[in-house]
Amino acid sequence: MISIKKIVASSLFKVTSLNSISVVIKILIGILSSKIIALFLGAPGMALVGNMRNFFSSVETITTLGFQNGIVKYAAENQNDEAHIKKIISTTFITLLCSSILFAFVLFLFSGYWNEQVFGAHHNFDFVFIVLAFSVPFYVLNVFLVSILNGFGKYNKIIYINIFGSIIGLIVSVILIWELNIAGALISVVVTPALLLFVTFLYFRAEMDLWKYISFHSFDFDIIKSLSSFSLMALVSGFLGPLVFLAIRNNVIEKLGTEQAGYWSAMERISSNYLMFISTLLTVYFLPKLILATAKKETKAVFYSYYKTILPIFIFTAGIIYVLRHFIVAFLFTKDFMPVENLFKWQLIGDTLKVASLILGFEFFAKKMTVAFIISELLSLAVLYASTLFFIADYGIEGIVMAHAFTYLLYFLVLSVYFRSTMKL
Repeated sequence: MISIKKIVASSLFKVTSLNSISVVIKILIGILSSKIIALFLGAPGMALVGNMRNFFSSVETITTLGFQNGIVKYAAENQNDEAHIKKIISTTFITLLCSSILFAFVLFLFSGYWNEQVFGAHHNFDFVFIVLAFSVPFYVLNVFLVSILNGFGKYNKIIYINIFGSIIGLIVSVILIWELNIAGALISVVVTPALLLFVTFLYFRAEMDLWKYISFHSFDFDIIKSLSSFSLMALVSGFLGPLVFLAIRNNVIEKLGTEQAGYWSAMERISSNYLMFISTLLTVYFLPKLILATAKKETKAVFYSYYKTILPIFIFTAGIIYVLRHFIVAFLFTKDFMPVENLFKWQLIGDTLKVASLILGFEFFAKKMTVAFIISELLSLAVLYASTLFFIADYGIEGIVMAHAFTYLLYFLVLSVYFRSTMKL
């Protein structure tokens, strides 16, 4: 039997402990921001903020070209090869800087078009997309620096960055919502990630001198070619995924009303809060481990570690959340949001299946299994959208979370079959 002392001394325990502190802070901040939106903006405002978040998720994938996981992979594999690291940093930095400026111009020049697509012609939030245009280069540079730190295995620094980022985000959101109401909430969605650059740069500077590694002479098109597969994978999940959610929410607004869409957005916020622990831990700890695992036996060990420790904890936590769902809704929002309580059962079932699937999905990125990943993602998004339309017709707003559970059940089964040889313990 593994001793308590050995568990406490393990790197997973140390990262998990610090990550837990980060997630607790994020959850507390998420609770405060949810309460503020509920009090000041109500369910309709929650729906509009949800639309902006989905659009921003798509924008961040395009503007970063989906390079994040690729940068993590190649930084992890070449961290001891200074010459190659210089090529990786120079190539990705120059490419991302140019692409972010180009996309910033597109957002700025067509702000009216984006407003109509995201919010509809009856809303006039063009200026939000203009603010987003100016924020994009700063956000992209932040993603670039965090990806390098992640590849170098600097888990603690990334978690500290996330902690400070959450605090900054809350302060900015409160001030903007207080001063500008719904417009302030929308602006805070696009500004906060850009402001995080200043925190990230302080931590990055302690590790290395960025400008020392940037040179036009070190630009290498072969690195861009190597990163292209990661771009394709990220564009499918990071770009198309949020757009599907945006389309679903707009469909709900059209058929059931903005208030109903707001209830689902509230459920999404709750879900994203308790899933933060898993997503952060996967990104900063398990992804580098999967990348460096060259044999099936090593990959199997990573899977086993995840399913033995993380999944049981999540299932236990999900049970507690379900029992306390009434108090959670009352505490996070207002009495007007109590219909959200009916969405918990299927949301939690779907999220449990999602957590079980995530480690398998990260293996696609770790081993650059581009075609398999794209096919699985496209199928899952198609199933989600189609099943949502089907279930909404019979079950109303609860149909969305039922479709969520149905989609991840199929997704987990498909990935389990695909990775069956690796999953055998």
